[in-house]
Amino acid sequence: MTRRDHAPETEDQGPLLAQLQLTDSGFPSGLYTLSHGLEGYVQAGLAGADDLTALVSGLVRAAGTADAAALALTHRAVSAGDWDRVVETDRRLHAIKLNQEQRTASVRTGRQVIDSADAAFASAPAARLGRLVADRATPGNHAVVVGAVHAGLGVPVQHAVASDLYAFAAGCAAASVRLGRIDFRRAQLLLREIRPEVTRAAGAALAARDPRDLHASTPAADAVAAAHERAEARLFIT
Repeated sequence: MTRRDHAPETEDQGPLLAQLQLTDSGFPSGLYTLSHGLEGYVQAGLAGADDLTALVSGLVRAAGTADAAALALTHRAVSAGDWDRVVETDRRLHAIKLNQEQRTASVRTGRQVIDSADAAFASAPAARLGRLVADRATPGNHAVVVGAVHAGLGVPVQHAVASDLYAFAAGCAAASVRLGRIDFRRAQLLLREIRPEVTRAAGAALAARDPRDLHASTPAADAVAAAHERAEARLFIT
């Protein structure tokens, strides 16, 4: 056996372990309070078990050119020390979120990541971004905060994007279970079915080169979210 055969066993696993910690459902970001719009579809009678693959695929596709792309842009900007680009990306992402519910949730979970990042990772980029948020220079959307933390941890940008999109999809699957649409086994099948869409969304996110590349066209989801904001009873924030 050659020396090269032993190399993977001696590689630093720190970035991978930190990446898993940050995207774990138990990380105190508050993402478990979000259904990413699925509760609104359920309330409108548009989210039966047979509809979920198409619905979640559409949400993942939209995330690829919006939040995931912002994560990629932020990761590259932090790695290059370009904090003006970080702020520009954050503001652009905030601007393309058309309903108040989604904007509020994105900022709330982003700030919770900032609040937890020092204890969890001793993250200098998160601390710097937290100061910019405190000074109201930038809103602090979740995807931007996570991109900054990943960059500081040395997680490769493609891994950061893929893991965040998977966490988004897993959150949709978990919300579908809590909403009574499917059981836990069907949730695993859902994740398998949408895996190709996650891969395509990651490719779209990594292709972004400028904050102006961020976009999302989800008129049905925006309409459902607007109705969800006024619902009398809600299990989720979104």
